[in-house]
Amino acid sequence: MEGAATAQALSRIGLAGLAVMGQNLALNIAEKGFPISVYNRTTSKVDETLDRAQNEGQLPLIGQYNPRDFVLSIQRPRSVIILVKAGSPVDQTIAALSEYMEPGDTIIDGGNEWYENTERRIDEASSKGLLYLGMGVSGGEEGARNGPSLMPGGSYGAYTNIRDILEKVAAQVEDGPCVTYIGEGGSGNFVKMVHNGIEYGDMQLISEAYDVLKNAGGLSNSELADIFAEWNRGELESFLVEITADIFNVKDELTGNGELVDKILDKTGMKGTGKWTVQQAAELSIAAPTIAASLDSRYMSGLKDEREEASEIFRKEGLKEEISSDINGSSVDKKRLIDDVRQALYASKICSYAQGMNLLRAKSSEKGWNLNLGELARIWKGGCIIRAVFLDRIKKAYQRNPNLANLMVDPEFAREMVQRQAAWRRVVGLAVQKGISVPGMSASLQYFDTYRRSRLPANLVQAQRDYFGAHTYERVDKSGAYHTEWAKLSRKARV
Repeated sequence: MEGAATAQALSRIGLAGLAVMGQNLALNIAEKGFPISVYNRTTSKVDETLDRAQNEGQLPLIGQYNPRDFVLSIQRPRSVIILVKAGSPVDQTIAALSEYMEPGDTIIDGGNEWYENTERRIDEASSKGLLYLGMGVSGGEEGARNGPSLMPGGSYGAYTNIRDILEKVAAQVEDGPCVTYIGEGGSGNFVKMVHNGIEYGDMQLISEAYDVLKNAGGLSNSELADIFAEWNRGELESFLVEITADIFNVKDELTGNGELVDKILDKTGMKGTGKWTVQQAAELSIAAPTIAASLDSRYMSGLKDEREEASEIFRKEGLKEEISSDINGSSVDKKRLIDDVRQALYASKICSYAQGMNLLRAKSSEKGWNLNLGELARIWKGGCIIRAVFLDRIKKAYQRNPNLANLMVDPEFAREMVQRQAAWRRVVGLAVQKGISVPGMSASLQYFDTYRRSRLPANLVQAQRDYFGAHTYERVDKSGAYHTEWAKLSRKARV
């Protein structure tokens, strides 16, 4: 006897790990007409998912209560999606399931996993004849249920086995489903990691726009809701701008007093993908200052008690938190400030995406992944957290020139940066004068200014390195490496 599995038709695919993301993805797959088996170590989660499948349209979803029955209930070659916490829980789940899997079967890890762990698991699976995909899934719980952006990397054979499912389950945009085969190895996880790094930058920049409008412009939450809703009808149209408008409208039901956003503690949590992105940028010598600034801001937000004490210490020394509500005695022109902040936010976002894309290109080159940056921009147009209208323009920029050195120098984006840079400087300048920190916007502006300058003061830094460490330098007028006895020559010059 092969248990309950033989009593019914085999499922097309299986999913193990039924926290909310897993449940929602399983229900999405079933809703698209693919019979699916589900399994979870805690059996109450299986029952919960079965109840939802009934209530959400009598969907073709079959619950299994042990690894053996689960694996045997899936048609061959079997494909099993795992959605459990990254790290050792993934290894434990693979061990439990692979015992019953056969050569040619596929394991798909849909968690936010470190890409090298995926590469290790590809090798381990391959030694048993199993195929393996590490698949980034973006869109949160809502995306998993109604259409996420999917980033599968690893075995191309594994991808072709489930391509029909992924293309139906993914978010749909006018130029196709938001899924593509990313590349070999851990490329899918790496791309999802950088997506999350860009997301960190986006969220930080939006929070700075809010800070400047509120504390320099004196705007109320209802005004902010209207502004963000209006921005979401233009070039900034995106999921994050849309939900920001929603947030400002939500009242505090607990006290019945004012808006909820003002009652939320100003400490931002994180799971680690932003940190990985910044670490990888450093490893590959890629400047990613906007993403790094967003990470630093999360660290600084965690110092709530220290910040409160510092605020008090500096206040006693005569420094208020917000430095004078008007500059040179004139109040801020609200209408102009709103338009300036819109332009500054857009220009800063371009820099953040440029940094993410450069990191992807550098890693692709190092690993031989052959990533298609235009196609990545396309699959991020729907389903995912950073989905935005201007991703279509990023896609077109890389289609025009696949070897584009930096997104900022694409002719269309270059024109937009130049048109917006005066407003951008006004916003950063105003924030600096008022003592409002805008690390993301200013990091983006410095990135732009550094990149567009044909000569930097790096010549002095290299001279210093040669002075104390004999590191040599190159000259602008002659080829070769040079070393100068700086101390000796400077003494001679003083005589």
